[in-house]
Amino acid sequence: MIDVYSWPTPNGHKVHIMLEECGLPYQTHAIHIGRGDQFQPDFLKISPNNKIPAIVDSDGPDGQPIALFESGAILLYLAAKVGRFLPQDVRQRYDVLQWLMFQMGGVGPMLGQAHHFRIYAPEKIPYAVDRYTNEARRLYGVMNEQIRRTGAYIAGPDYSIADIAIYPWLRSWQNQGIDWADFPQLKDWFDRVGARPAVRRGEQVLADQRAGLRTDAEKEVLFGKTQYERR
Repeated sequence: MIDVYSWPTPNGHKVHIMLEECGLPYQTHAIHIGRGDQFQPDFLKISPNNKIPAIVDSDGPDGQPIALFESGAILLYLAAKVGRFLPQDVRQRYDVLQWLMFQMGGVGPMLGQAHHFRIYAPEKIPYAVDRYTNEARRLYGVMNEQIRRTGAYIAGPDYSIADIAIYPWLRSWQNQGIDWADFPQLKDWFDRVGARPAVRRGEQVLADQRAGLRTDAEKEVLFGKTQYERR
């Protein structure tokens, strides 16, 4: 059994989808990030960077429990555990890995900033809104061209952890200032990935518990001084 400590965010959904794709048994523990659950000592023992998701696999590589944080590392671990979604061929494997890193270093951080400054920032700063909206559109363009080249999935002809990592971040395309008409190849990919039964199941994990940031206290936990306290 794998214990998943998570919340219905793009990074959380990466792992929810991966577990569903792999068919591994798991149980989910909600870490309410607006309430500050991510700062609790028990969670920090698993995820010292106080970010979701994190997992504890009772059947680790040596038969002993293993705890992991960082969604990219978790995807790699699960792919190795089941022998799927990460090619054995060396060239194909590095194709997948470079696009996984593209998500971790570009798509996640930049789309997150676009979302923040367009939706959550208490002061609308035109420079920040323009900068991150333009970067979001640039990244969508990169991915659109990549799908045009491969004709199938992000890293080539086969579905992989690169697709699983990127897809949840594009679900909020409207909040990122995106018009799908500008990225038809990527939109086709988005629809195909979103139609997968395991993806649909993964998207529903903890979905009933998310209601947006409703209070100033929740916003302070995520964006204010609470986030930066030493622990």
